[in-house]
Amino acid sequence: MSLISLNTLAVGEKAYVSKLGFGAKDRRRMQDIGLIDGTRVECLGKAISGDPAAYLIRGAVIALRSEDAAKIAVSKI
Repeated sequence: MSLISLNTLAVGEKAYVSKLGFGAKDRRRMQDIGLIDGTRVECLGKAISGDPAAYLIRGAVIALRSEDAAKIAVSKI
């Protein structure tokens, strides 16, 4: 399975988190909102400019900036 960045998911697409490309502080912040290996995410919508985007993560809707989502590797379902 090939990995892509979370920010490349289209609205309605689903994927599993495979890798977080953050330093310790930001990695912890992402883990605190539920982004760990194997977590299922769905892109619910994007701003007209494409930034930020809303994702369904463990039952919560979380908005992530494109620069942060680009550091999250996922595999499409």
